[in-house]
Amino acid sequence: MKIVILSTNNNLYSTKRLVEAGVAKGHQVEVVDHLKCNLITEKQHPHISYMGRSLDDADAVIPRIGASVTFYGSAVIRQFEMRDIFTAVQSQALMRSRDKLRSLQILARAGLGVPKSVFTNYGRDVNEVIKAVGGVPLVVKLLEGTQGLGVVLAENRKAAASVIEAFNGLKARIIVQEFIAEANGTDLRVLVVDGKVVGAMKRQAPEGEFRSNLHRGGSASIVTLSPEEEETAIRAANAMGLGVAGVDLLQSNRGPLIIEVNSSPGLEGIETATGRDIASKIIEYLEQGANNHGNNHTVEH
Repeated sequence: MKIVILSTNNNLYSTKRLVEAGVAKGHQVEVVDHLKCNLITEKQHPHISYMGRSLDDADAVIPRIGASVTFYGSAVIRQFEMRDIFTAVQSQALMRSRDKLRSLQILARAGLGVPKSVFTNYGRDVNEVIKAVGGVPLVVKLLEGTQGLGVVLAENRKAAASVIEAFNGLKARIIVQEFIAEANGTDLRVLVVDGKVVGAMKRQAPEGEFRSNLHRGGSASIVTLSPEEEETAIRAANAMGLGVAGVDLLQSNRGPLIIEVNSSPGLEGIETATGRDIASKIIEYLEQGANNHGNNHTVEH
């Protein structure tokens, strides 16, 4: 079948691995820069133009949409959906996952553990916010932050008040969360594909840092999940409507707490840590999804 990978950089590890895995399984794979797509919408004939030609003959799509271009990326995915072409990540699920507040609301409603969080409309009663998350230390997160950027640990009340007031003064939307001290600067990244865990790693923050993101210098190692952690990751991906998801968990005294569900999880760290061919699992999900989707195209294996 013909697979389109939406990515602005075909040299990225994740993009290259997905191309390799698709070609190895006998598929035609093309990397398309979604920012260069033109979306033509007309009655009964919505289509996608790329570099002067149509992409309507695609059988399936793997979106790799960066956080900074979520709006346009989701519009491109939606156009493929209008053409009844299967996509590994649906446009609405992408939008949900990129909204930290909405994600927390969805996960909490599904009965899943999340850190206690407070969101206000630039509330002036900072002490009330600090009290609501159980006091200091606490974590302040920008709603639009990614890869650990826009995340601040405030270790005392004065620092917490200063940070919250500064963000409010800038009219920056933030979430204030409790700090899970017992996690000791580690979290779990769990890759879920089609409702199954296909890989998991423990990420350790470097000394003097509480953010464990690999982009921030953290290290990764393979980990065996507890049944509760595995179930939490799968339920989180399902609640967000994601067929492919990177679920980030904190190990707390009251069980696993979800800090984020990523709709475009990187493959380099987890494939390196686990030694597993996760790219091929995503291609297999795509094959099954395209077949079940009832495309009119001929699907070859």
